[in-house]
Amino acid sequence: MEDYLSKKKLCHLCKSSLTTIHAEILPGEHIFVCEQCLETAKQNFIWICMSCGNVYIRPKSLVLSRLKDPKLRSAYEQCKDMQIIQGLDRCIECDAEGIKEFVAAENTAKHGGHC
Repeated sequence: MEDYLSKKKLCHLCKSSLTTIHAEILPGEHIFVCEQCLETAKQNFIWICMSCGNVYIRPKSLVLSRLKDPKLRSAYEQCKDMQIIQGLDRCIECDAEGIKEFVAAENTAKHGGHC
């Protein structure tokens, strides 16, 4: 995250605090995150949908206890002491059908096309 005094906008996570702390997520596209939300990121994994702006905050211990995929679990365990805010291309709120199709395709691939 970078702090520029010239740009002050509403925090994309809590949507209530003005902040200058932001990061460029795509060329010319920034997300702003206030200090309180950065503190929240110490104990929680935070995801923000880049399509609709919904924010998902989950305790790190809960996320780690529910992960079944060993590679994904290992990656998240390595990040448990970091402040990470991840962007999602889409979420269940803005593209429920797309998420269902993705999960169905992943399940089909895992089971070799068999039920």
